[in-house]
Amino acid sequence: MHFPKVTLVGVGLLGGSLGLALKQRQLAGRVEGYVRREASIAECERLGVVDRATTDLVAAVKDADLVVFCTPLAQMRALAEQCAPALKPGVLVTDVGSVKGGVVAELEPLFSQAGAQFIGSHPMAGAEKTGPAAARADLFEKAVCIVTPGTKTPTKLVKLMEEFWAAVGGRPLRLSPDQHDSLVARSSHLPHVVAAELANYVLSPAHPKEQPALCATGFRDTTRIAAGSPEMWRDIALANRKHLARALGVFIEDLQEFQRALEAGDTKAMDEFFETAKHRRDQWVGNGGSPE
Repeated sequence: MHFPKVTLVGVGLLGGSLGLALKQRQLAGRVEGYVRREASIAECERLGVVDRATTDLVAAVKDADLVVFCTPLAQMRALAEQCAPALKPGVLVTDVGSVKGGVVAELEPLFSQAGAQFIGSHPMAGAEKTGPAAARADLFEKAVCIVTPGTKTPTKLVKLMEEFWAAVGGRPLRLSPDQHDSLVARSSHLPHVVAAELANYVLSPAHPKEQPALCATGFRDTTRIAAGSPEMWRDIALANRKHLARALGVFIEDLQEFQRALEAGDTKAMDEFFETAKHRRDQWVGNGGSPE
């Protein structure tokens, strides 16, 4: 697999890592990146995440064979509308957004009208660090990379996108946009909300000043993802609010059930709670579900 020119619309952690992976694996003849700030141009080129960076979106996508949107979800539609007329016929377009329902519904017809081919993607390879300086060429290795075709997406295009993510080291998985959003609401978006609330509650200035000193490794590991971009996670939560709200409701009910067992001193229920959690996590890790 080889693309003469790949354009990354947004060159942060995911975009920068994709640029490095494409170059290291010789999957692209040239990698160009669109950035919003002039200051980012020199940084991206110095880090080698792209061959050329520019703030001119139309120039960036011109003659591209593959365009990958790596921007926050809320920015995608406006940028897509801006660059669509400049795309060459038949160009492959994808994205790396964490929510797929709205993205596919909005961008698939938009790019189809422009003569391009769009299919949604989501590599499960994020981190709490942001920006091109955090980019790694091996970020996608062994990561599940979800491909979310629409109802009219040609099978040939789906397979091509799966081959692309496999080529950068990922493990492709095909899901419908709604299936994807329902699953990541529980496995990705809910954990971030929980981590953020732990940080908000435990580190609140309302508690004694000694409280932070008693937050050790377990607290640090559990709240690590709360250090992610607030803007990005606001957009993700809003974009997937239907599924996330449902997951939060069930999670709160489960916590309330544990609270009742705790207040009643129900050791049997509490044993079952902790034992079930340990068993399920151990089984998940043992089956290769953890990147650890």
